[in-house]
Order: sequence, then structure tokens, then C-alpha cells
Amino acid sequence: MNGSREPKRFTLLLSATTRGARLARLLTERQLAEWKRESAEAEHVVAELAANAVRHGRVPGRDFRLTLTLDPAYTLRIEVADARPDRVPRVRVADGEGGRGLMIVAAYADRWGVTSGDAGVPHKVVWAELDAPELELA
Repeated sequence: MNGSREPKRFTLLLSATTRGARLARLLTERQLAEWKRESAEAEHVVAELAANAVRHGRVPGRDFRLTLTLDPAYTLRIEVADARPDRVPRVRVADGEGGRGLMIVAAYADRWGVTSGDAGVPHKVVWAELDAPELELA
């Protein structure tokens, strides 16, 4: 351990397209590997949250933001911010068209939720936290 108690953070804007959602998962995989914290569960959570941002949170001309934070308490926080604060996600009964995304997030995450923010540009952040008490920050 390097003695640093600062959280590690990765954040970027991605286009609100299916390509952007796929890229979110790929970049998550690479970032977690760089941090030596590979997690298929985290990749699934990012894939679902990014897909939801594209499908339900898209506003033409606006991107979505992915943020990964690995804190000294060994928690990985995933945040996906989109441009539709009026469309609050909720777990629903799955049908033939979908509805499984947040059920997957809830299954893999130790906690998840939604916050809204303005900061001059209305948006919402869907977040999930995955605890990994057996890991140490490198």
C-alpha cells in the first residue's frame, strides 16, 4: 500500500448512443484493470446504467458522464449522469421489451440510488456502490 488515503477517480463524457454505452463498459474494464481491481459485477452495473442513460436519459446534443471512484474504504462507486432529471429510474417487472437493467444493478450492487442536480444544467445521477472489503488500494 502506498500510504495514500485519497480516492482514485476516473471520469469522462460519452456520447448518448449505443456506441457510447458500449465504450463505457470497455473503459470501465480497462480502468479497473489498471487499478488492479477487475470486477465483472462492476462492468455489468456500468453496462446497465449506461444503457439506461442512452435509452431513457438521452437529450439530443447532450452526453452522459461516467465516473468511477475507488475510495480508501474499499468501495467502488459508479455514477452515470444523464440529461433527464424528470425520468427517475425505478425497478419494474421485466417484460419482453426489457425492464431487467435495474434488477441487475440491484443484484450486483451493495447500494444504489438516484440524486438530482442542477449546477446550471439539469441532470440526474444514478449511482451504485460495490463493497470489496478484501481488497487494498495499491
